[in-house]
Amino acid sequence: MSTHDIFAALRARTVAILAELLPELPADSFARVQMEPPRDASHGDMATNGAMVVAKLAKLPPPKLAAQLAERLSALPEVAEAAPAGPGFVNLRLEEGFLRAQVGAVLAAGEAFGDSTLGAGVKVDLEYVSANPTGPMHVGHCRGAVVGDALANLLAKAGYAVTKEYYINDAGAQVQALAWATYWRYLVALLASPAGAEVAGRGPLAGFAASARGREDFEAALGVTLQYGGDYLVPVAEALVARHGAALVPADGGTPTAETLALVQAFAVAEMMAAIREDLALLGVKQEVFVSELGLIKDGKLEQAEALLDAKGLIYTGVLEPPKGKLPDDWEPRPQQLFRASQFGDEVDRPMRKSDGSGTYFANDIANHLHKIERGFAELIHVWGADHAGYVKRMQAVVKALADGQVKLDVVLAQIVRVMRNGEPVRMSKRAGTFVTLRDLLEDLAEMTGSMAAARDAVRFTMLTRKADAQMDFDLDRAVEQSRENPAFYVQYAHARCRSVLRTAGEPADLASAPLEALTDPAELALIRRIAAWPRTVEAAALAREPHRIAFFLHDLAGDFHVLWNKGREDATLRFIRDDEPEATRARLALVAATATVIRSGLQVMGVEAVQEMR
Repeated sequence: MSTHDIFAALRARTVAILAELLPELPADSFARVQMEPPRDASHGDMATNGAMVVAKLAKLPPPKLAAQLAERLSALPEVAEAAPAGPGFVNLRLEEGFLRAQVGAVLAAGEAFGDSTLGAGVKVDLEYVSANPTGPMHVGHCRGAVVGDALANLLAKAGYAVTKEYYINDAGAQVQALAWATYWRYLVALLASPAGAEVAGRGPLAGFAASARGREDFEAALGVTLQYGGDYLVPVAEALVARHGAALVPADGGTPTAETLALVQAFAVAEMMAAIREDLALLGVKQEVFVSELGLIKDGKLEQAEALLDAKGLIYTGVLEPPKGKLPDDWEPRPQQLFRASQFGDEVDRPMRKSDGSGTYFANDIANHLHKIERGFAELIHVWGADHAGYVKRMQAVVKALADGQVKLDVVLAQIVRVMRNGEPVRMSKRAGTFVTLRDLLEDLAEMTGSMAAARDAVRFTMLTRKADAQMDFDLDRAVEQSRENPAFYVQYAHARCRSVLRTAGEPADLASAPLEALTDPAELALIRRIAAWPRTVEAAALAREPHRIAFFLHDLAGDFHVLWNKGREDATLRFIRDDEPEATRARLALVAATATVIRSGLQVMGVEAVQEMR
C-alpha cells in the first residue's frame, strides 16, 4: 500500500479499534471494512462501513457498534469529529492540521507521491494493440494502445512488475491474404521499373502488363481474390522490388511457388510491423516484447499445450452442436479435438484443430498463453476490441486449465471510436481508403496544433476521458480547443498556471518545510483534500484496471486549483504571492507546488506531457 494514503491509514486505525472492541472475532472478519470519501461532501472527509459489515458477526446492532466505533475514532489526533450515520456507517471529519500536513508529504515525496506497494512486485504481462499486420493502425487500435499503455504505467506506479507485450498475428488466412496482395503490388511496381522488361511477356503477365496492370487482371490471371491492397502496400512492394528485382516471378509468369509466397509474407509482415511501430512511437507507445504467433507454432508450442491439456484429461474427440446465429470460422460439423472449456465456466467446449490439421484461432491463442505462463507471469491482462467480448470466457477457461487456477487473466474491452469534424464523422483514410488511420488522426491534429507532441497529448488524454468499454466520439475540433470543454487543455493549463506562479516567485526552495497554518480558506482545504486522495485513486484505478479514473481525478484537481486561482483574483487576501505576508506566501506556494507535483504524477501515468507554459 502507499505510505502516503491517508484513507488506508485511517482504515488500518479503524480495523485496529474494531479488533479491540471485538476480540472474539478472527482477523479475516474485518476484510470488508472500507474507508472512502462520503458521497455527500457535507458529511465530512471520510466514511467507514466498519460497524455495519462486522455487526452481524459480533451479534450486535449496527448502530450500537457504530456509536462505539465513532467514540474511539474521535479520540484519534488526526480526527476532529466522528459521528455514526445511517445503518452502521461512521462519518469522519479530519483535523485541518492533519490535512495541511499532506502538502509537505507531497513535496517531500515529489512525483513518487502516490507510489504504492499494492502490486508487491507481482509479474504482470500486459498485451495490448496486437493488431494484425495486414494494414495501418486505425483509431480503434489507437484507443486500445492508449488504454493499454496508460494501464501499464498505472500498474507500475501501483507496484506491479509490468511487461508491455505485442502479439503478432502472423499466421493463418489473413496474413496469407496479405502475401497475395503484396505480390500483386510487387508485380505492379516491378512492371513499372526497369527490371520489369524481362518479365513483361511471361505468360499471364503479358495481358497483365498491357492492361494498365489492374487488380482484376491479376485476380483473373492467378485465380485469387484479393482481400487487401490499399496504397499502404505500395512502399512495401517497392522495397520488395529493390531487394529481389524480378527473381520472385516464375519462368512461366504464372502462380508463384509456396516458398516465394512465404518469403513475400515474411517480408510484408516485417515491413508492416515496422510501420506499426512507427505509428505507435508517434503516439508515445513502445512495447518491450513482440511475440510471433508463427514463431510459437514453429517452436511446437501448440503441440506442447495440447499435450499438457490432454494429460489433465481436458481434450476429447466430439462433435459440437451448431452455435446460434452466425457460425464462427472455426466451427465444423465433424468429429474433432475439443477442449473442455465448459468445465471452467465457458458456455461450450472449444475446437482445437481445423479439418486441414492446423490449429484453430483459439488453439493458437492457447499456445500464446502457455508461453506467457511459462515465463513466470502471475497475472495476464489483455486489452481487446469490444468485438472480442465473446472470446473472453474461453480464454479465461484455458488459462485456468493450463495454470491450475494459479494465474489470473483479466480482459479490458475497448469500444469503437468515431472521429468527428465540424459535427460530421470523418469516414475515409488518406492511405487505407476505408477507415481513419492513427497516423491520419495524429497528422491532422498536428496540423491544427502546430506540434506532433501536442497532437499526441490531445489524443492520449482524450482517449482516456471515458471508460474503455464506452463508445466514444473523438471530436477533432474539441481536442484542440483552448477551453474548459477540452479536458486535456484544462489540466495542462492548471499545471502551466502553477509553474507560472512558482517562476514569478523565483522558484523558492525548501517549500516542504514551509509552515502551513495560513491555509485556512475552504478553497485551499478543498484542494488539499483532493491532493490527499491521489494515492487512493492510484490504487483503486489499478485494482479496477481503469486508467480513465486518472483523467477524471486530474480534471477534478485542475478544477479545484482554478477555483482557488479565481478566488485570489477576486479577494486579494487569497493571492498566492503577497509581499506583506511572507509566511502566508510560502504556505500558498507550497500548495501550488504540491498541486503541480500531483498533476505531473498523474500526467506521467497517462503518458501526457506536463507543459510548463501555455500561450
